[in-house]
Amino acid sequence: MHGDGTKLATTTHNPPPARLLDLTRLMRRVGKVLTGVDRVEWAYLRALMADPVPVYGLIRAQLGYILLDPDGVASLAPSLGGPEPDTSADAQRRRTWRKARRLSISRVPPALLGRMLRGGLPRGVAYLNVGHSNLTDRVLGTLKAIDAHISVLVHDVIPLDFPDYQRDGSVAPFAAMIERVGTQADLLIYNSADTQTRTEARMAAPPPGIVAHLGTDLVPSAPDDLPQGMPPRAPFFVCIGTIEPRKNHAFLLDMWEQMGADAPTLVIAGSRGWKNEDVFSRLDALPEGGSVREVAGLSDGALAALVEQSQGVLFPSHAEGFGLPATEAASRGVPVIVNDLEVFREILGDIPVYASVSDRYLWINKIKELAEADKQTPKQPQYHAPTWDTHFKTVLRLT
Repeated sequence: MHGDGTKLATTTHNPPPARLLDLTRLMRRVGKVLTGVDRVEWAYLRALMADPVPVYGLIRAQLGYILLDPDGVASLAPSLGGPEPDTSADAQRRRTWRKARRLSISRVPPALLGRMLRGGLPRGVAYLNVGHSNLTDRVLGTLKAIDAHISVLVHDVIPLDFPDYQRDGSVAPFAAMIERVGTQADLLIYNSADTQTRTEARMAAPPPGIVAHLGTDLVPSAPDDLPQGMPPRAPFFVCIGTIEPRKNHAFLLDMWEQMGADAPTLVIAGSRGWKNEDVFSRLDALPEGGSVREVAGLSDGALAALVEQSQGVLFPSHAEGFGLPATEAASRGVPVIVNDLEVFREILGDIPVYASVSDRYLWINKIKELAEADKQTPKQPQYHAPTWDTHFKTVLRLT
């Protein structure tokens, strides 16, 4: 059930004279492989540039704010899509920030944000923030003061539902951000009905909201981009995601220890995160060439190649807001085993093998079955993933 006072956004409105997309998160991620929320902001940037309504860009910089007009957004966009070949991350960041400042139509210290937005934007602009960044009292209050229509995409409220899994000091700021969004946004966009239910339970009077499942982009497989030793000899399985407590890598390490010498290979593909020192220690102690391998920094194409050649992809997460890696794996026809979460059932239907992380033996049996399966035999029904086209047909008629 929705929270008390929930209003559903079901009616269309006239297109705004312009949209203002917050690009703060993408600018902070320049030079890094885009993951999760970054990829959503990147999808919005591409979609809004292709839409007839002109799109401006707002960036929170070190000393204030940067405003880009539509030409500036189009010129900056190619630098925001991930690491550039033969360029260090630091060099790409420095060059991109210089470029953003050069392209700006205005740069101001924080105190002059209102003057910049009033002078640089058409009246009635629609502001979209899909990166959970720059959602401050100053920004939202200034936008309200100039009568902007504020839409925010809420990816999850996992920091509130599972505070023990979060970085130290991150829960209180996140809670304050959700409270600000709940009182000042005109529209909340949710990536799943599960996220909507969990978010609205945290709000006394939620603003109007819509559910728009995220699209799935399948990049071409690039096996030549895999590092030496990858892919391992078959059969092998892959776990994708930052190595943080919520992703529950410890569960997989426990299973592989239990399976012993008969275990297939497990590839843990992701960067090391936070509050997971025990898992990091176990990974550091792994023997070279053993049944568990750790690899980080793969390009999208290399990760796609690894997934496609695997026997399956494993998601024992304690919580997810949407689960893009799972939809991408399923879209490639690769079997997935997931923890029995409501959001997976909403997005993936009957495609995965659902196995509660309270039942380790079920996981082991399913992994062994897939390890012995004939790679030439289709293992699962065809999965029709949500598309960005459908997502934006839902969102852009209301923003």
